[in-house]
Amino acid sequence: MNKRRIFLGNEAMAYGLLEAGCTVATSYPGTPASEILGTLAALKKKQPNLPVHVEWSINEKVAFEVALTNSFTGRRSAVMMKQVGLNVAADPLMSAAYTGVKGGMVVIVADDPGPHSSQTEQDSRGYAILAKLPVLDPSSPREARDWISEAFQLSERYEIPVILRPTTRICHARQDMEERPLAEPGHKALFEKDPARWAATPKFRLQLHQKLNDKIARIAAEPTLQPRLSAEISSTRKTKWKDVCVISSGVALAHAEEVLADLGLSEEVPLYQVPMPYPLPPDFRHEILRRHERILVLEESLPVIEWQLQDRNKVVGRTTGNVPEAGELLPEGVEDILREFLGLEPGIRPSAPVGGGRRPTMCAGCPHRISFFAIKKAFPKGIYPSDIGCYTLGLNLGVVDTVLCMGAAISQAAGFYHAYQAGRQDYPSIVATIGDSTFFHSGIPALVNAVVQNARFVLVILDNGTTAMTGNQPTPAGGQTLAGASAPRVLIPDLVRACGVRLVEEADPYQFEAFVALLKKAGRHARAKNGGIAVVIAKHPCLMDRGSRETVKRVRVLVNEKCKGCNFCVKQFECPALQSQGKEQPITIDPMLCVGCGLCVHVCPHKALEIGKDISH
Repeated sequence: MNKRRIFLGNEAMAYGLLEAGCTVATSYPGTPASEILGTLAALKKKQPNLPVHVEWSINEKVAFEVALTNSFTGRRSAVMMKQVGLNVAADPLMSAAYTGVKGGMVVIVADDPGPHSSQTEQDSRGYAILAKLPVLDPSSPREARDWISEAFQLSERYEIPVILRPTTRICHARQDMEERPLAEPGHKALFEKDPARWAATPKFRLQLHQKLNDKIARIAAEPTLQPRLSAEISSTRKTKWKDVCVISSGVALAHAEEVLADLGLSEEVPLYQVPMPYPLPPDFRHEILRRHERILVLEESLPVIEWQLQDRNKVVGRTTGNVPEAGELLPEGVEDILREFLGLEPGIRPSAPVGGGRRPTMCAGCPHRISFFAIKKAFPKGIYPSDIGCYTLGLNLGVVDTVLCMGAAISQAAGFYHAYQAGRQDYPSIVATIGDSTFFHSGIPALVNAVVQNARFVLVILDNGTTAMTGNQPTPAGGQTLAGASAPRVLIPDLVRACGVRLVEEADPYQFEAFVALLKKAGRHARAKNGGIAVVIAKHPCLMDRGSRETVKRVRVLVNEKCKGCNFCVKQFECPALQSQGKEQPITIDPMLCVGCGLCVHVCPHKALEIGKDISH
């Protein structure tokens, strides 16, 4: 009998990939998907002979293309990303639907209804419809793990990529599961040349599209993926429920099962699980509409199943307002929806406690905080486009005005410049911020474009040597592969100069006064007659990296008698260690939170914070 243990959803999917014989796994880190490849990387480090290539790719498009090409050789591949990452990978996704695959390919896209850690709560099942690819929607970590094998088999039967779409509540839930043996590697790589397929011209693309239509029609009839009742329905159930049913998929199904069980209606109200929301089997569509007069669809976030049930007189859900159009479906919300649909009295539940505490903020000692404070000091009336990363929390310091998508800070900085120039107006200082990993991901094309279009602004690249927000994954500047082998270091200053930027300087923001002076120099260059874009690289390691943290000199900061409790430092610097004691009361420094960076001494306008003794040792 196999041993059992508690698996995180993402961890379970990583094991599911290895159990199914995946030979190449690629990803770009993004919550809620990051731990899938992180788990694979950890296993690969422990077992170097594990027959799988694992890589953090430069972005999701590259990750998709690497994995797809492995599948062209007959070997199983997987690519993992969060839902907005699929926007980046959309170009190869659409073409891959036409070309298809040889070895199985599973595209794991972790959606984030809510959203909890994303710009949007977009539903990746919409991409499945657009690309005409099958999508599986698991309702638990166990299903997410088990369905990976099913997805690979489906992919190989029809030579088509298959999307697996867990959501945050699946990725970050934990469930008791058995341990299983890992699969042996399958086919040896063999690429069979077929230009009409792999390099198809428009004429052949039409033929491939026709084949794709045939594939998706046949996939809809797959017997193992047909909608199924989640519980046996009593033969003596009440007449009141005979004409109604509920259809659901994903985590909404798990909530609906629990609610119906709590209401004592599991055997009274038919609840259908839809493992594959697209393509929805035609026979199921016709039969469910024939058999039931009132049908409720519970799904996150687009009405994908609902769209395919074409009877607005019988079917209710998001399109009819019975289910909220935005936000995730939580158990209490599902209960309210079901009670209303079934004509039951509203439920009674205690009021939710009022939340307290601080808003999310950067870590104590974070180099991004002092970088932002320096930017505000150097350019107090600037426009501040920023980007995706933990540094987005520069919002709290008033030094982030726009956040659009990965790499957009640079494009938006150029856009602001051209907007003011086109209006023949004097333009304010424009200071864009972007993290090192995000710059590698999608900032380089934007910078090349801005240089060529003669834009003028200051770009601060916040280089902490890691992809911090998603778990300290490595960047191309690290000089090491995931397996620990040495690799060429791709250095940001070299890249920036290659983009055509003439003023490129690197400095440690911990050297505050010198860093402010450098920012002002960059600002002058951006406005000079023969100047241009100026790039300042704020280089200091992330303090969440244990090795880096141990090399930082630590000091004790003291609050002297000059502190009058104005709380300027608490509000304008927002270090978690700085604690307000109320109006006109001296602040305190929490020794459990303070990392001893000493940066706060630069903040107080009254010089009430001062450096004490060195406590590095």
